[in-house]
Amino acid sequence: MPHTRLDLFKNPEYDPGAAWPKRMLWFYVNACFFKSSLLPFSSFKRFLLRSFGAQIGKGVVIKPCVNIKYPWKLRVGNYCWIGENVWIDNLDEVILHQHVCISQGAFLLCGNHNYKKPGFDLVTAPITLENGAWAGAKTVICPGVTLHTESVLTAGSVATKSLDAFGIYAGHPAVKLRDRIIGEP
Repeated sequence: MPHTRLDLFKNPEYDPGAAWPKRMLWFYVNACFFKSSLLPFSSFKRFLLRSFGAQIGKGVVIKPCVNIKYPWKLRVGNYCWIGENVWIDNLDEVILHQHVCISQGAFLLCGNHNYKKPGFDLVTAPITLENGAWAGAKTVICPGVTLHTESVLTAGSVATKSLDAFGIYAGHPAVKLRDRIIGEP
C-alpha cells in the first residue's frame, strides 16, 4: 500500500467567514469569557456574541466553559439553553431554533476530513436544531445533521444522520427508540 503524506493545514477552499484579525480577537474573547468559568452571566455573553455577528434571541442561557468556534456562523432563537462545556465547532452554520436545549458536554461538529483524498480535504456541513430539540449530555452531532422539531438525542449518543420530529434516539450511531409524546408523565 503506498504511503501518502497528509497536509492537514492546507484547505484552500475553506472560508472561515472573517479576516484573521477578527478571528484572532474572537480567540481571546472566547478564551476569557466563554471557555472560562469566571463569568457566569449570560447577558454579557449574548452581547459579545452579537458583537461578533451571531444572531441571538431573547432569554438565551449560556453556561460557563462553552467553546464557540465562529460566532458569525451562529444563529440562536429565543429561550435556548447552552450547557456547561458545550463545544460548538461551527466551521459551517449552526442554527438553533426556539426552546432548544444543548446539555453539558455536547459537541456540535460541523467539519470533518475526507480520509479518501490525498489532501485529507476539509468537508463541512451545517447543523440545525429545530424548535424544542434536545441534545443530551455528552452527545455528538455530526456535520449535516438536523434534530427536527421536539426530537431528543439521549445522553452519550452520536447523531450521524438527522433525527425525525418527535423521535427519541440513543446509541452510537443513534437509532430511533420511540416517539416522544409531550405531556406524558
